[in-house]
Amino acid sequence: MSDPYYITTAISYPNGRPHIGHAYEAIATDVMARFQRARGRDVRLITGTDEHGLKMVQTARAAGRETLDFADEISGYFRAMCDGLNISYDNFMRTSSPAHHAASQALWRAMEAKGDLYLDRYEGWYSVRDEAFYDESELTDGEGGVRLSPQGTPVEWTAEETWFFRLSAYQDKLLALYAEQPDFMRPDSRRNEVLRFVEGGLKDLSVSRTSFDWGVPVPGSPGHVMYVWVDALTTYLSGIGYPDLEGDFARFWPADIHMIGKDIVRFHTVYWPAFLMSADLPLPKQIFGHGFLLNRGEKMSKSLGNVVDPMALAEQFGVDPMRYYLLREVSFGQDGTFSAEAIVRATNADLANSFGNLAQRSLSMIFKNLDGTLSADYTPAQDDIDLLADVGDMATVRLPREFEQLAFSLGIEDWLRAVFACNQYVDTQAPWALRKTDPDRMRAVLMTLFQVVRTLAIAIRPVVPAAADKLLDQMGIAADARDYEALADNDWFAKLAASDFVVGQPVPIFPRLELPEGEGEDAT
Repeated sequence: MSDPYYITTAISYPNGRPHIGHAYEAIATDVMARFQRARGRDVRLITGTDEHGLKMVQTARAAGRETLDFADEISGYFRAMCDGLNISYDNFMRTSSPAHHAASQALWRAMEAKGDLYLDRYEGWYSVRDEAFYDESELTDGEGGVRLSPQGTPVEWTAEETWFFRLSAYQDKLLALYAEQPDFMRPDSRRNEVLRFVEGGLKDLSVSRTSFDWGVPVPGSPGHVMYVWVDALTTYLSGIGYPDLEGDFARFWPADIHMIGKDIVRFHTVYWPAFLMSADLPLPKQIFGHGFLLNRGEKMSKSLGNVVDPMALAEQFGVDPMRYYLLREVSFGQDGTFSAEAIVRATNADLANSFGNLAQRSLSMIFKNLDGTLSADYTPAQDDIDLLADVGDMATVRLPREFEQLAFSLGIEDWLRAVFACNQYVDTQAPWALRKTDPDRMRAVLMTLFQVVRTLAIAIRPVVPAAADKLLDQMGIAADARDYEALADNDWFAKLAASDFVVGQPVPIFPRLELPEGEGEDAT
C-alpha cells in the first residue's frame, strides 16, 4: 500500500466571501497534494469553514440573518471557490456539522480527563475580529482611545465565567518540541516569532464563552460553548474521522503539513500542539505559515476598495494561468504582490509563448510532416540524448526537490529553464529545413520533441492540471500514465508508437491573454 500523506489548508472563517488570499492558500495546498499523488502517495487534502464564534453572530445579525442560515450561504461560496479553482479536496469540513461537534467534544473530554481544564472567571482583552485574547503588554493605542491588538484590530474588555486550559503547564514541553523538531515551524521567520512569545511565559487560556450560544456546547457544562479556536483546530481531526481512532484517522494522522497564513501561526504552533499533547495525540509534522498577497504592493482591505474576488480573476484570465502565476511569481512563505497586468505578462511569456508554442509547433509538425505517426525506430543524435536527459532530470530530480520543500517558484523556474532549452533545441535543429535536406533527421528531432513535451506536461501538471491534461489527451497519453511512475517507464514511447495512435491537428492549450482596457499600469 502506498505511503499516506495528509495536508490541510487553514479552516476559513466565513464572515465574508473568499478573497484572493484564501485562493492562494488553497491553490498552493492543492499543488502540493497533486504533486504528492503524482509521486505515488495516498493523499488526503482537507479544507473547510470555521463557522462559530461571536464574529459570525454579529455579522449575521448585522445582515438581518439567522446565524446558521448566514453560515450556510457563505460557506457555500468557499466550497464553490475550491471547486472553481480545481482544488482536489477529499473532504470539505464545516464546523457546524454534527460530526465535527462530536469530534470537538471528544477532544475536550480527553483534555478534561488529563486534568487540564478548570472553571474560573476571565477578565481581559478580547478581539472579536481575531477571536483571540491578548495580554495588556501586546496592545497599542489607536485613534479615539481604542485599544488595538498586534493585528491592529480593536479589543474590548471581557469578563465572564469560563473554562480555562492549563496552557502554562506546556511551556517547557513546547520549547522542547521547537528545539527537537526545528522543521515543526516554517519558515524560520515564523519560528523565531513564536519562540519569543513562548519564552516570554504562557498564561492559562480561556477556552469557553457564555455570552453567546453559537458554538460547540461544552460537555457537561450548560451555557458554555467552546472558544472558537478549540473547535476550529479540531477540524484537522474531524476531517479524517476522529474520534474514531481507526480507519482514515489511524492511517493519516498526524498531518504532514498544515498550510496556514502567517497571521494565525500562534494558534497553530502554541495552542494546537498543547491541546494535542493534553489529549495524548500525535503532533502534526509541520506548520507552514505563508505570507500575504498584496494588490500592487498594498495590503488588501475593504476600506481601500482593493479586495480581489478570486473567482472574478479566474473568469477573466483562466484558472490555470492564475494558479501558475501565483506560485511562479511569489516566493512561498514570503509576502508577494500581484496585478492583472502581471498575470497577463507571465501567462503570455511563459505559458503561451514558451511552453504552449513549443507544444503546438512540435505536434503540428508531426501532424503535417509525418501524417501524425510516431516512430521509435530512429537513431538519436547526441543533442537528442542530452535534451532528453536534461528534461528528465528536471522532472524527476530538480523540480521535485524544490516542491518537497514548498519552494514552488524555484521548482517552476527549473521547469521553465527546461522549456527554454527545448525551444533552443527547436531553433538549432530547424526541423522545417530538415524536411527537405534530411527527413530521417527531422523524424528523430520531432520524436525527441514529442517525448520532452510529454515530460514537461507531466512535471507541471500539479500547477496547471486542466491545461496539462488537455495537452496529454492530444498526445495519446493515458489518464493513468501521467505521474512519476510513468516518467520512470523507459518503454512508454515505443509502446505508444507501436499502437494505432495518430497525432491529430493540435489545439492550443494556452491562448494569449489581453489586458482589459483600463486595467494597465498606466490606466487612470
